[in-house]
Amino acid sequence: MGSQLKWISSDQMGISCNHCKARVKDPVVHVSLVVLTTLMGTKDCHRETIVAISVIVALISGPMSYSERGSKTDVFPKIAFSMINAGFVKVVKNKAYFKRYQVKFRRRREGKTDYFARKRLVIQDKNKYNTPKYRMIVRFSNRDIICQIAYAKIEGDMIVCAAYSHELPKYGISVGLTNYAAAYCTGLLLARRLLNKFGLDKVYDGQVEITGDEFNVESIDGQPGAFTCYLDAGLARTTTGNKVFGALKGAVDGGLSIPHSTKRFPGYDTESKEFNAEVHRKHILGLNIAEYMRYLMEEDEDAYKKQFSRFMKNGVTADSMEEMYKKAHAAIRENPVHEKKPKREVKKKRWNRAKLTLAQRKDRVAQKKASFLRAQAAEEED
Repeated sequence: MGSQLKWISSDQMGISCNHCKARVKDPVVHVSLVVLTTLMGTKDCHRETIVAISVIVALISGPMSYSERGSKTDVFPKIAFSMINAGFVKVVKNKAYFKRYQVKFRRRREGKTDYFARKRLVIQDKNKYNTPKYRMIVRFSNRDIICQIAYAKIEGDMIVCAAYSHELPKYGISVGLTNYAAAYCTGLLLARRLLNKFGLDKVYDGQVEITGDEFNVESIDGQPGAFTCYLDAGLARTTTGNKVFGALKGAVDGGLSIPHSTKRFPGYDTESKEFNAEVHRKHILGLNIAEYMRYLMEEDEDAYKKQFSRFMKNGVTADSMEEMYKKAHAAIRENPVHEKKPKREVKKKRWNRAKLTLAQRKDRVAQKKASFLRAQAAEEED
C-alpha cells in the first residue's frame, strides 16, 4: 500500500498521511480525499474540506447501480458517507517528542513538593551574598504537627530548629495534639526554642498576653535584628482558618518576624473585610472546642462520651480548657529547650558457638566412644 500510494507512509506510530500529517484509519479513503483536495487546489484534507467534497461527489454522481448479481447499489453516496466518517488523529507524540522528553523532578512526580512555591521561598537576593533565607516549615500528619526552621543548600535543606506537637504533654497538654490550639503551642515552642538557641530569647519576648489580634515583631536598636523567616505551608490549602496559620501565629507571638496578614486567621470576614480578634483568641485557647463539648453534652451524651473519651480519660473538661492552654504557654516560655533522650547502651548478643578447649574436645570424643560402645553392647544382648 505504501509503495503504490505515495501520500501514505507507515512508521512505529501507525499509518500517517504525509500530505496533512494526520493519523489515518482508512488509507484508501484518505488517499481518495487527498486526490480530490489536490484537484481542487487545496493542501488541506481535514474534516471540513472532506465533508464539502464528499457532499459534492454525492450530488453529482447520484445513485448508481450495478446489474450484476451480488453487487452493491448506491456506490458514490456510500463512499461519500465513508469519507465523512473517516477518522483523523493528529500525531502529537512522535519521535521528536520522545527524544526531547524530560521527566519532572522526583518529588514532583510523587506529588510531595510544589516547586513553583519552593523556587520563590528558596531563591535569595544576590546582593545578600551567602545569607541563608530561612523558612518556617509547617506540616500536619494524622497524629502530629511538625514545625521546623530550615534553609536551602545544594545538598538539601538544613534544619536549624524543630518542634513537634508530641512534645506538648511535657507542658501539660495531653490530648488534642492536632487542633488549632495545639498548632499555636507548637509554633510558640519553635519560636522560643530557636531564640533560646541564638541567645535572643531575653531580647525578643513576643506577645505574652493572648489577644488574637495582629502582632508584628520589630527589631530593637542596638540589638541583633529580629529573626526573619517565611511561612512554608507545603501542599496545604491556605484557606481562612487553616491550622497552618495557628502555627504561624504562635511563632509570631513567640518573637519571630514572619510577614503575614490577618486575612487567613479565624475571625476574618471575607464579605465585610473585617477581622474579629476575639474569635481568633477563642481558637488559640481552645474555647471553640469547649463550646462544642458543652453543646454535645446537652444534645447527645452518648456521642459526647464517644467523641471526647480521651478528654474524659485525661480529666480535661470544657471549664478547664482555657486554663490548661494558658499554663502550657507559660511553661513553654519558661523552658523551651529540647531534652535529648538518654542514649541506650545496647549489649551486643553473639549466637556463635563457643570454641572448646583441647581437654573439652578430648572428653567429647571419649563420651562419643563410650556411647557407641554401650549401644553396640545393647544390640549384642538383644
